[in-house]
Amino acid sequence: MTRMAGKVVLVTGAGKGMGRTHAVRLAEEGADVLVIDVPGERSEADLAETARLVTELGRRAVTGAADVRDLDALTGAVQAGVRVLGPLDTVVANAGICDNPGPSWTIDDDVWNRSIDVNLTGTWHTVKAGVAELNPAGGSVVLVGSTAAIKAVPGASHYSAAKHAIAGLAKTLANELGARSIRVNTIHPGAVATPMTINPATFARLRPDLANPTEADVAEVLSQRMLLPVPWVEPVDVSNAVLFLASDESRYVTGLQMVVDAGQSQKVA
Repeated sequence: MTRMAGKVVLVTGAGKGMGRTHAVRLAEEGADVLVIDVPGERSEADLAETARLVTELGRRAVTGAADVRDLDALTGAVQAGVRVLGPLDTVVANAGICDNPGPSWTIDDDVWNRSIDVNLTGTWHTVKAGVAELNPAGGSVVLVGSTAAIKAVPGASHYSAAKHAIAGLAKTLANELGARSIRVNTIHPGAVATPMTINPATFARLRPDLANPTEADVAEVLSQRMLLPVPWVEPVDVSNAVLFLASDESRYVTGLQMVVDAGQSQKVA
């Protein structure tokens, strides 16, 4: 397929989860991909696997180890990738973290700051590093938000605050970068079948009534929160939205907040 033929894409948080799926889906459509995740043996092994999946599709992949909180390291990794792949056409700011520590007034300062630093400041850093290397002809910036950007998330105000701020950042960037033919849009996933959702800690939080809740137990609860009869969306469903916003099919789409959540944010009862 050729919807991204000849294009170069940056994806952060690409070692696993949605980031890996974004990279592979874009490569399936012809993109070469610069994939970045945090330093560390495990993360770099995950990145290597993402790169392998991309190269198996006949596309080029360059990996970079950088924490999005570290602008200098991130900028260096982006510049190194661009030297190999060429100017960027799309920036996908995907890296993020999520936990549910409890009511706002009980959240530890370090926990609060880590969430803001990774989810919000890391997104801003990704834009700073990526936009500097975008093709002079223009391009696309996709910020991965959350339904937490458009509704309350009791027990995770630090995460919700960061994601609400990403929505505001995207709107401002769309205004600032439009004259350069750079489109800026936001995708807001709900529950996604990635390790961020499918893990024992989340199972225990969602099913405190059970001693050892299973995936099926949690699916039962989450399904009740959706308009569509599913407990979550698959990573590729979000990646398909990224693909649309990265491709020329959305060449006149900017400032959009696209929600991919099976109706979770719209359900009223």
